[in-house]
Amino acid sequence: MERELLTPRTDWPNQFDQLGFHFHSLGDVYWDESACYRFSSSEIDCIEEATWMLHELCMQAVDHVISNRAFKPFALPDWFLEYLIDSWEADSPSLFGRFDLSYDGTHPPKLLEYNADTPTSLIEASIAQWNWQRQVFPQYDQFNLIHEKLITHWKQLRTQLDSPVYFACVKEHPEDLGNIEYLRDTALQADIDGRQIFVEDIGWSVDQLCFVDLEDNPIPTLFKLYPWEWMANEEFGPLLPGTRLKLLEPAWKTLLSSKVILAVLWELNPGHPNLLPCYLEESLAPAEYVKKPRFSREGENVEIHASHGIISQPGSYGVEGFVYQAYAPLPDFEGNFPVIGSWTIGGEAAGIGIRENRQQITTNTSRFVPHYFN
Repeated sequence: MERELLTPRTDWPNQFDQLGFHFHSLGDVYWDESACYRFSSSEIDCIEEATWMLHELCMQAVDHVISNRAFKPFALPDWFLEYLIDSWEADSPSLFGRFDLSYDGTHPPKLLEYNADTPTSLIEASIAQWNWQRQVFPQYDQFNLIHEKLITHWKQLRTQLDSPVYFACVKEHPEDLGNIEYLRDTALQADIDGRQIFVEDIGWSVDQLCFVDLEDNPIPTLFKLYPWEWMANEEFGPLLPGTRLKLLEPAWKTLLSSKVILAVLWELNPGHPNLLPCYLEESLAPAEYVKKPRFSREGENVEIHASHGIISQPGSYGVEGFVYQAYAPLPDFEGNFPVIGSWTIGGEAAGIGIRENRQQITTNTSRFVPHYFN
């Protein structure tokens, strides 16, 4: 695994605009092709194998939590728990997820967290870096089957979803809209009737007892880029169990999107090479650890407690409590710290994207850097 410096293509912004990747310069620098990461084929094999393994361990962890009704640390509303259990027992399908890994090319990849409910950085990991690799390093390869696997899995889901499928995110958020529109496009390519709607525009029909769009049409299936823990605590959340609405991601994914699952995984698989020790009590944490809110996003309220001091990121999360995970320093490439986002589509390893920062906490302003392997 090496970081290489490059000269960016002169017309890459125009190319990405044409591909629908419109938020490439969000926050000044987001997409960054002045550098890239090169892997060997054996390193890619290592990441892929770890991704398959972590997916299996996560499925076992969900089954353990549900079978033992071990919900208390997840801090979910009482009404939501039976709804969550029903979604698991009904085998409600899932589309995707993204494992965030610390990997240096030498030691086994370590799971930092699982973005299981609302993973982003999708369009850049899929078509944007593929566009880059085809033009810059056409003689090499890239671990990136995301686009093909999305379309294939949508085709498999067609018989399990009621049509049309609505794709929702919040308004005034270009990154979320870009991801939603890309996902809707892959669904359309799988002959699914996909329609866009904003979360704020979803209504409730007292007469039909269902959620509706702006024209009062029932919404039979909803893909939402909107966290389950938010939905569970909103006014209209308790109406969900009384409807036939099918949702992607399903309610059982709430367990995997909580950092509590990191402690469950370690409890069930102590010493596993792809896991880090993680506990619900700070008193059990090792000398160097990372304090993470049980529900959080984009690195908010994360604290690294290490020998060099405390590094923290402000935010608005933490009311549900924290987990305490052993500190696994990200590899340092001359002051650049990459996190590997390894995607699963339909439970299968599908490809990676890399975010890097000038500090050890990855945030919403971290740069996306492409990769290739040979």
